Amino acid sequence: MNASPDRYAVCGNPVAHSKSPQIHAWFAKTTGQSMDYGRLFIPEGQFQPTVERFFSEGGRGLNVTLPCKGEAFAWLGERRCDASAVQAAAVNTIRWDGQQAMGFNTDGIGLVRDLAYHRIEITGRRVLILGAGGAVRGVLPALMAVRPSSLGIANRTRHRAEALAHEFGRSVDCPIEALELSELGEGFDVVINATSAAFSSGARPDVKPEVVRHSDCYDMVYGDNAYFHLWARELTTERSVDGLGMLIEQAAEAFWLWRGVRPETAELRTFLRQS
Repeated sequence: MNASPDRYAVCGNPVAHSKSPQIHAWFAKTTGQSMDYGRLFIPEGQFQPTVERFFSEGGRGLNVTLPCKGEAFAWLGERRCDASAVQAAAVNTIRWDGQQAMGFNTDGIGLVRDLAYHRIEITGRRVLILGAGGAVRGVLPALMAVRPSSLGIANRTRHRAEALAHEFGRSVDCPIEALELSELGEGFDVVINATSAAFSSGARPDVKPEVVRHSDCYDMVYGDNAYFHLWARELTTERSVDGLGMLIEQAAEAFWLWRGVRPETAELRTFLRQS
């Protein structure tokens, strides 16, 4: 008798829209892994009992999406998280080894790999990241590791950007500056949108056209909600990319953490774009 496939899922609230089941089904098929990957809805305030039940019933791993990444980090604690998750104070991947759960954050490496795929150079360039929330925390360490010449963190209210600049600026050589969205002008080589504006208000972040007109632009949101990307694409003559590739690359890293196999992503990128 064949053994049952190992169980994995993406958890969050909402979660019905997630492309993760489609992505990991592709990875499992192309690498010959026996996996069953679904969706796990987390009711408000019920993260811990919901995921503990999943693992007690045989689950092997979870991807964690909004708004549960901070809750996942709080549940696991620093001792059960790798450096990427500790730096970000957020977990987007959980691995269960049969005895305990371990937390990781693959968002940063997913972003950096997708930027490299699209030939958006970070090293030695002036980088601006829009937002100062959990999404920014998750990618800052990986961005700083590829050594931009400077890094601006811009937020609607400056104090949140200042807190991140102070926290992360102590450990790197590149200058980190806190800014307000309303005061931004030109002068950046790369502009990355990591705000939640697309989800909270159905809009792009409120920045002037000159901020992006001469920059390479990247939106961590993908698809029809990538309002910043769609706006910047017109202003920059197509020098803008949405975050679908980041989703794929962070998932590939999670798959490797779970299965010890690194899947290829190029064909999946093409397939998802076409579909």
